[in-house]
Order: sequence, then structure tokens, then C-alpha cells
Amino acid sequence: MTVRQANPLLSQDFYIPFDAIRAEHVEPGIKDAIGSAREAVDTVVNLDAPRTFENTILALDDALEGLTRAVGIAYHLMSVENHPELRQAFNAVLPEFSAFFAELPLNDDLWQAVKQYADSPEAATLTGVHKRHLEKTIASFRRAGAALPEAEKARVREISMALSQLQNTFSENVLDATNAFELVLEDDADVAGLPARAVNQARENAAQKGLEGYRFTLQIPSYLPFMTHADKRELRQQMYEAYVNRACDGDTDNRPLVEEILALRREMADLLGYRDFADYRLETNMAKNGDAALAFVRDLTEKTLPYWQQEMDALQTFAREQLGLETLEPWDMHYTSEKLRRHQFDFDAEELRPYFPLDGVLKGLFAITERLFGISVTERPHVPVWHEDVTFYDIHDKAGDHLGSFYADWFPRESKRAGAWMNSLITGIPTETGFEPHLGLMVGNFTPPQRGKPALLSHDEVQTTFHEFGHLLHHCLSKVAVKARAGTNVARDWVELPSQLLENWTWQRDALDLFARHYETGEPIPEDLFEKMQRSRTFMQANMQMRQLSFATVDLELHVNYDPEQHRDAISFGQQVMAPFYLRPDHAKNHFLTGFNHVFAGGYAAGYYSYKWSEVLDADAFSRFEQAGIFDPKVGADYLEHILSKGDSAPPEALYRAFMGRDPDPNALLKRNLNATV
Repeated sequence: MTVRQANPLLSQDFYIPFDAIRAEHVEPGIKDAIGSAREAVDTVVNLDAPRTFENTILALDDALEGLTRAVGIAYHLMSVENHPELRQAFNAVLPEFSAFFAELPLNDDLWQAVKQYADSPEAATLTGVHKRHLEKTIASFRRAGAALPEAEKARVREISMALSQLQNTFSENVLDATNAFELVLEDDADVAGLPARAVNQARENAAQKGLEGYRFTLQIPSYLPFMTHADKRELRQQMYEAYVNRACDGDTDNRPLVEEILALRREMADLLGYRDFADYRLETNMAKNGDAALAFVRDLTEKTLPYWQQEMDALQTFAREQLGLETLEPWDMHYTSEKLRRHQFDFDAEELRPYFPLDGVLKGLFAITERLFGISVTERPHVPVWHEDVTFYDIHDKAGDHLGSFYADWFPRESKRAGAWMNSLITGIPTETGFEPHLGLMVGNFTPPQRGKPALLSHDEVQTTFHEFGHLLHHCLSKVAVKARAGTNVARDWVELPSQLLENWTWQRDALDLFARHYETGEPIPEDLFEKMQRSRTFMQANMQMRQLSFATVDLELHVNYDPEQHRDAISFGQQVMAPFYLRPDHAKNHFLTGFNHVFAGGYAAGYYSYKWSEVLDADAFSRFEQAGIFDPKVGADYLEHILSKGDSAPPEALYRAFMGRDPDPNALLKRNLNATV
């Protein structure tokens, strides 16, 4: 039996044998996949036939597919089932596959083969997605250093490998630092103010660890309720300081990694002929360069600032007059905001939880997307998964054709990194006989079920569910004939449009009535509670927007203007950049950057602005649904045709214009989030 046959990591089955993949499969499996990829690339280079799009460009894509799949599965398991044996195996082979991917575009023979085809008569006749893919393939080689002298190529290769290792270590450190903290409380008075659900969850968490009392962690389903509701200010301070100072000392100290990563990114950009790393990364985005992204963020910040100042004035007045807090500290913000929300709107967001059992939310989500896009989503049992909490679903169109499938993994574990995300595992394409289906996954860290009760989500968690499913639809409803241009393989500041757009349905009465039902009585959300929810929709939205803008600003400033010779260190520089976004400058004196996975480990370097950029698009695009009706089949069909199904087959600006009939309204976000009159 060959290694490939024996190793489940290398299985080519649509249903990935996750239940059989072990740590010992990772290193030999990826090494075998590297060997196969090298052989396939050599075949492309040494082709003894006239070059065509299929035997050169698509053949190169196909040569990498097996390795990309194996590495992607291993990366995924590192995110959801991270344990010492798997980590050791992954890190052992990380340098080898990092080297392969770093060397590939610097392989001069391969570069010459690609250029040879690009200069051929056939290439000149390409149109549509084939032409776009050839152009992007050529650009990707140049952007990776293919045209550099050998000495500089070697340094680019070294930098790429070093960044892969550093970014992986950064993520591991954040996970370990998050898991290292616990707050165990034994006195009932210490959990005063917390909802019964949060208290019960903390009690169960403690019992699982063999502890008495209540256990709180830095995982969001534990951390956020504590910061929002716990009456004891000194305990909120303890939790807050632990969270914003993760991975800043000891064995998990990310401070030197931040400096190294930024230095290597600067050097890489310089070698490749760019002014800075932001210009390098954003060249293929809608923003095009760092200056444009910074201008967008600064303009939105300036427009948001007066609304934020009004909110902060009201919050401080309320804290002083109603709560006896003369000075608001960072650990008071969630707590005071929630008290003010209740005071202004008589609205406790916890009242919504009974109406959002996870199973009901998913059924409603699938019903909504069936109405919009004519698809059906059904659960498929008995599929191999990586954890017992994971479920699996199939997506079919009206004709019954299988478009794609996905895994869903919703609850936190110590072996699982924080946050929520969607990943693609298999990219499908149309074929002569039908359709080769997609495969993807959705992951969250939501409030888990408690004894005798289902998982009851907050409205924020409901929005996150819709958000990640929006990404998944972008992947699974793609009908692009070239895999590399399909699905979510798009510009970073375009990829968040489908995800953020779908969140809008979580605020619409007609949509909520499809799924927001009390888990015990089956009753819909009462009208008075719905009205309170609607009235509070823009509550503290300027504060939330400024928070996101602070992240986008510090990310861009670090990759455009940070100079280690001029500025003391990256952490101090970041604190100075973020200070204006806080109530007081001293509130920025933390180590937020050492836990900023999005930028230092998650692919959003110089791209965090994308969330707000795409949110402008989503606020504007949803206006078409509002005008026609949120379930209008014509608008849904147009959105599917012009955006969801198109991937990166055309420039995003053209896709947007095809759907809306015009360019986006830059003020749409301010109108929706802040009730601004602009």
C-alpha cells in the first residue's frame, strides 16, 4: 500500500476522513504531497507539446491542488483541534511546504514557461475569465519576485519562509495565552449582575475542571457577558487587563514577533519595488494602495467623530449621575453601555436569547436563502467530522443539482482558536456533465447549550451566523470555470460584501418571523420587544464604528508609516495611533497588538480596513432589497447572477455596477449606522 493510499490526509474523497486523520499523518502526508506537486510542476515546465491554456496555466493550478488541500486540512485542524502532538507535527513540516510555495514563483524555468504561453498566439485570443486568470497569474509571479535578480530572489524566498513560521507562532501564542488565564470565583456576590445563563455556564465550566464555584475565561462567550454585566468593578478590571494584554510576556510573548513580522514585510515590499507593504498588498484590492485605504479610513473617522463624541458625553454623564462612576475606565465601557441601553430603551438584549435557539436560527437562515436564491440546505448525517459537535450540510439548487456542502462547528473549546470564520476546502466548477460541487466550513465560538436547554444565541451571534453563511454562499454558489478565480478567491475589500450583506436580514421583521421563535413556547418575538430592538439598533454604533476604525488605522499606519529608526517600538507606536480612538489617551496603554491575529497571523495585514470598505458596499447594496422587498426573487436572482456566482471572474467594481446599475453611495454606511443626514 502506498503512502498516499494509507494516509487519510491525502484522501481525495469529497467527504474528508476527518475522524481518521491523526498527528502522525501530517508530516509524511504533506511531504508526499510536496513530492507529487514537484513532479507535476516539472511536467508543466518540461512540456513536449505546443503550450495551451489547459496544459500550462490550468495544469499549473492542478499541480498544486493536492498539496494545497492537504496543507489546508492541516491548517484547519490546527485551528479547531490544536494539541501538542498535532502542533509538533505541523511545525516540523511547516518549513518544507513554506519553502515549496516560496520557491515556486521564483522557479525561472516555470516563469519562462508561463511567459512563453502568455506570448503565444492562443493567449492573445483569450477572453473573459480565462484572459483575467492569465493576467493575474502573470501578475502573481511578478509580485512574488519572479523578475528579480537571483540574489534578491533568494532573500524573498527566505522572507516568505520566515513569515510563515512567525505568523504561525504568533497564532499559537495567542491561543496559549488565552487558555492560560482563568478567573475562578467562589462567592456568589462576585457574580452579581450576571444573567442566570452566564452564571450557570460558569458553574458548569468550573465543574468540568473539577473546581468549586464559577470559572470565567477569555473565550468570548465567557468574557463578554462578564464585561457587560458583572457588578464588581475590580473583577471587570482584572478580566479586561488579562484580555488586552494577552501574549505580551513569558513563553507566549508576541512583542518581538510583531517587530520581526513588520520588518520582514517592509523588506519584502522594498525588494519587490513597492513604497511600503500596504502598497504591495493592496495593489490587487479595490483600494489599490495604502494612501487610498488610509484616506478612506481617515475620512470615515472624521465623519464618525462627532457622533462618537455625543455618545461618549452621554455615556459619561449617565455613568456619573446614575452609576456613581466619576471616571469611566475601559473595563466600564460594556457595563455602562448596557446599563444606558436599558435606561433609554427599557431593553435588555438577553431577553432575545430565548427566541434564538441555534437550530431554529439555522433553519431560518436556510429558509431565507432558499427564498432569495432558490437553494435548499439539508443536514447530512454520518459524515466523518473532527469533533462530535460538528454537523454537515448539503446545498442543492431548484433542479436538485448538488452545488456544495459544508461543515459547521459552533462552540468554543480550549483546542480551538477564538473568533468565527469560513474556509473553503474544495472549489467546484461547472463541467461538461454537470457541476463539480464545492466544500467549505463555518466555525464559531458561540454560547454553548446548558443542561436541559439548547444553545441560545445572542443577537450578535445570530448576525455572526448569517455573516459566515454569506461567505459560504459566495463560495458554494460560484459558477466560475477557473477554480483560482472562483468563490471567495477575491480582493480582500470585496470578500466581506456577501457576508455583511446577509446580516441585514437579522433586523427585518418578516425575516425574523421565519426563525425567531421562543424555544419553549414557539411564540415569535413580541412586538414591543421587537420595537425596542429596532430603536436600539443604532445605540452606541458610533463607538463600535470607531473601534473598528481604530483597528483599521493602526493596521495601515504600521504598514505605511511605522519606521523603527524613527519610532521607539511597534507597540508604543500602535498605542499612540490608537489613543485618539479612546475616551482618554491612557486607555490605549495596552498590548492589544500582541493578540491581533487578523493582522499578524490571519491574512488581513494592511487589509483590516476591508471590513468598513465592504460595509459601505453592503449598506448601499441592501437598499435595493429594501426598495423591492427583502425577499424579492428578481433582486435575489440578480445578486446571485452578478455577485455570488461570479467570484473573481471580473473586476469587483464592474460586478457591483452590474447589480446596482451605478457606483456605490459612499455615505450609505453613515445613513444606516448613525442615522446621519449626508
